[in-house]
Amino acid sequence: MEQKSSKKWLIALLFTGVLMGALDISIVGPAIPSIETTISIEPRMLGWIFSIYILFNLIGISLFAKLSDIFGRKIIYVVAVSIFALGSIVVSFSNDFTVLLIGRSIQGFGASGFLPVASAVVGDVFPPEKRGRILGLIGAVFGIAFIIGPVIAGVLLHYFSWHSLFLINIPIAIIIILGSFKILPNTKSLEYTFFDWKGIITIGLTLGSFAYGVNNIDSENLAQSILSIHVFPFVVFSIILFFISIYIERKAPAPIIKLSFFRNKEIRIVGIIAFTTGLVQSSFVFIPTFATGVFDVEPAAASFMLLPIVIATAIGAPVFGRLIDSYGSKIVVITGIILTFVGFYLLYRVIDSKFLFYFSGVFIGLGLSVLSGSSLRYIMLNEVPATDRAVTQGMLTIFISLGQIVGAAAIGVVVSEFGQVNGYKNTFLYLVVILVVITFVALRLKNKEQEKQLLEQNINK
Repeated sequence: MEQKSSKKWLIALLFTGVLMGALDISIVGPAIPSIETTISIEPRMLGWIFSIYILFNLIGISLFAKLSDIFGRKIIYVVAVSIFALGSIVVSFSNDFTVLLIGRSIQGFGASGFLPVASAVVGDVFPPEKRGRILGLIGAVFGIAFIIGPVIAGVLLHYFSWHSLFLINIPIAIIIILGSFKILPNTKSLEYTFFDWKGIITIGLTLGSFAYGVNNIDSENLAQSILSIHVFPFVVFSIILFFISIYIERKAPAPIIKLSFFRNKEIRIVGIIAFTTGLVQSSFVFIPTFATGVFDVEPAAASFMLLPIVIATAIGAPVFGRLIDSYGSKIVVITGIILTFVGFYLLYRVIDSKFLFYFSGVFIGLGLSVLSGSSLRYIMLNEVPATDRAVTQGMLTIFISLGQIVGAAAIGVVVSEFGQVNGYKNTFLYLVVILVVITFVALRLKNKEQEKQLLEQNINK
């Protein structure tokens, strides 16, 4: 009984940490008008309050994942939460845009350790037959964050300044740190013999340069912006660094990313699906703008029209997590992809029917609850030894983030070419086609019986 209770507290601890990091993405939007009243910001720079958080989150993933394998989950989770808390303090007391961005960078870097370490802990502590439901609960965090984030922001901004949105992280971070020391296992899966600093630096610079260049593409002046000093050199630099990273990782005795992973068919398929998931998630940001153009509603009302997507995601994640435990990941992943492309096809068909819009949102939310939740992480946990659990969870997040970056840039180009409403409708149709193709890719995943045999082999080793 005591062991069950401790595991519940462990789940709550991991859930709260990931939720705190997710909230600091969703909570910022409502605060931007208030931030503009105290800090002078050029309108075109506002997006960097979001982007720089995601950028540094992307850079830190591989580092924290590898460190947790070497030094243990507990100490690295505590370090990640502490860095996040430091960034929250910097943001809270910033009265300058540069300082604000520095704080958001520190926050994003710290938050990059939450999800890969939490997912690896699930693999360390829970047996295979229970991992799906636990990862599903953690996957539901992002849907919950998008529901409660704007509400928390609205309440706090009604009584306090925007600084309070970030100060509230401090007591939560302290509770998580104290709880981590008490109940988080300090599992280590590697001995400290070599640390791939060259790999960490080159991979971080590769991702950072690519993200910075792509985020600076101006869809209204596409050709000119691609050749500009803010895009072209960074994209070229990222390509050069990509090949340098491959060379370094091949030579490293203990690489941050094992290229041998990609010989595994299952991991290759998961990487493709994860990248596609990122493409889908990037379109989510633009759906309110689409609703504004189609239904002629205010932006605030359009944001509330996303609630069917968000609620369906929050409900679907734990439900599909349990189904993975019962029926295996393959059938659940394929179901999620089909639900998603049906949802986007209905969204493409929306003309003036709000009912169809909401109905499409339910399908999209349920589909995303599979693709963004437990399914892909479950497969990765099964396919690698304990020594590589955190690293592969970090790799999965990188695939998704790259999809988000590429998707956001591609959508901007499509909208620039076809206009706002037609551009978004074409984007939804393109996503339908991509998802249909990905359905056939997912058919090559292992079935329930094959997964069971793999788990038995791992147990017998």
